[in-house]
Amino acid sequence: MGFLEEYEMEIKRKNFRVREGSKIDLRNWPTNVTPVYKSKKHYQELLATHVKKLSELQQLLYASNHHAVLLIFQAMDAAGKDGAIKHVMSGVNPQGCQVFSFKHPSAAELEHDFLWRTTRDLPERGRIGIFNRSYYEEVLIVRVHPEELRSEALPDSRRTGKKVWRDRYRSIVDLERHLYGNGTHIVKFYLHLSKEEQRMRFLDRIEEPDKNWKFSLADITERQFWMRYMRAYEKCIGATSTLDSPWYIVPADDKKNARLIVSGILLDTLNELKMTYPKSSDSRKRELQVIRRKLHR
Repeated sequence: MGFLEEYEMEIKRKNFRVREGSKIDLRNWPTNVTPVYKSKKHYQELLATHVKKLSELQQLLYASNHHAVLLIFQAMDAAGKDGAIKHVMSGVNPQGCQVFSFKHPSAAELEHDFLWRTTRDLPERGRIGIFNRSYYEEVLIVRVHPEELRSEALPDSRRTGKKVWRDRYRSIVDLERHLYGNGTHIVKFYLHLSKEEQRMRFLDRIEEPDKNWKFSLADITERQFWMRYMRAYEKCIGATSTLDSPWYIVPADDKKNARLIVSGILLDTLNELKMTYPKSSDSRKRELQVIRRKLHR
């Protein structure tokens, strides 16, 4: 169950996890749920507890050196991806965690297959990798704007029809299955934001001078394609959520609640790895005793 027994009734992964083979209708998934915190102070205490435990488990992950963890965050603009990454991972040792943000591919990246630019940044064993957007953009934004396929210089037969997306879903699932078989555990979060809450956050970015830099006309342009994005997410999540590499649909209208849900899911995932610190061999123990005697001289 959940990491904190007293809160396990509130934060249950199964409430947010997408079962393999599910047909997704995002209208049936809430963008807001009853908060797991009682007040701002309670939220801060819960998050601090989660962050402390995450730091301990990240150190154990690094020491045991058998697993890697990849967190993928996808969402509409203003859903809180940056904030979730910042707050949830604030206590993790930077040496054991790396964050990569993927925006529009460069000219060099467009000369390769659609998975190439992200696979270069996969985490090593013992580390946590975070993708703020990912290879999933190639079945989300590119599906909403199929004209983007022209810039990828694909053969004509690979640029049209539903087969393009089925092939890409299959490539993604095959990649994630391969990674899981080699020790990389992938946890995928879709931060589910309502269109009205996005509107309010956009207005806040305009009205708050310190947030002006976060906003551009391109955000409003993409907002016009809201329903197309919802359909693209539904198809994508339904086709690529698997037993070993699941999607979690996290209600994101309440940023604080979303962060606690994300951190709770991550804690449960790490705990299930059953990691232990490496045990010293007899020869290593003898070596350490020799070193100890020398230090006491």
